[in-house]
Amino acid sequence: MPAMNNEAVRRLEEIIHRDLKPKVRAVDSDAHYPLDYMVALGREGFFRSEGENIEDVRVNGVRLAEETAKSCMTTAFNIWCHLAALTYLRLTDNAELKQKLLPKLENGELRGGTGLSNPMKFYAGMDKLYLKAEPADGGYSLTGQLPMVSNLGNDHWFGAVAASGERERIMAFLPCRADGLTLDERLGFLGLNGSATYACQFDQVFIPREWVVSERADSFIESVRPTFVLYQIPLGLGIIESSIRSMRQAQEKQGGCNRLLPVQPEHLESEWLRLRERTYLLAGSPNMQEAWKPLLQVRLETAYLALQAVQACMLHQGSAGYLHHSAPSRRLREAYFFANLTPTVRHLEKLNRAFTN
Repeated sequence: MPAMNNEAVRRLEEIIHRDLKPKVRAVDSDAHYPLDYMVALGREGFFRSEGENIEDVRVNGVRLAEETAKSCMTTAFNIWCHLAALTYLRLTDNAELKQKLLPKLENGELRGGTGLSNPMKFYAGMDKLYLKAEPADGGYSLTGQLPMVSNLGNDHWFGAVAASGERERIMAFLPCRADGLTLDERLGFLGLNGSATYACQFDQVFIPREWVVSERADSFIESVRPTFVLYQIPLGLGIIESSIRSMRQAQEKQGGCNRLLPVQPEHLESEWLRLRERTYLLAGSPNMQEAWKPLLQVRLETAYLALQAVQACMLHQGSAGYLHHSAPSRRLREAYFFANLTPTVRHLEKLNRAFTN
């Protein structure tokens, strides 16, 4: 069961009602970044890890993303980016980096991005690394480009993996204001335009050793990736639950003929409950490395169920769902993004196939 107690859930609901729900349309339609909500979560302690066991920290992170996704998956995606960044610092051996930045990322003063879309594809044999690191006095110099990194801004830091020679990789955590780093905002997506997504051009960006997460990125990514994938799953869970609720609200439309449609709320609910229970059990696992394979399966099944749920919801809502600013149409676009979030469904199918061969 989720570790977040009833009082914390109540406070979270208040923050969602005050700082997120009034801005959902602006996030979706006007590329509004939900800064007030992100800051409020930090100030209220929803990212805090000090004094908590790591299992409860993960469970609470899943619950935070899930509750947010019920109202706005773009904002939940920003939270996922931030939770991933927190994971890098919680697992790094660089005590100076952790001591300097982790408290600020947890208290709402700073925000974090992931930067691992390209490396995750690289480690799956699907792409090359786009960044190169050259040794420099006191650190490294990074060159190259990352096509899309999300949850970036003036007070944001993000992770990056770069090739250092033929067989070595390093991972850095750097600020968006670093010298030599140019950000070009990416807009025009079908959805998720409020995700603060940028193309990042590195022109000999100096990375001092205090910004180096790991000089053995290959093994470090192995330790990070289960939690990286775990925190994605509640994005889909939130969409599914909201779609089920929306379908139930439409049950009596036009004489109740929605009952004749092949996909009913109860069909989706049983699968959603199964995936949700499995997700929280995995979040509380004492050994996340052993959870890697089942996490991939749950992430894939959640993506497919989210696609089924949003399509069924559109059919149940009829013309009301077809309006541009309707919640069902927004969730439809969000679900297609979730299916294409690294690791995408085809990426997940490839990884799962590797386990069976």
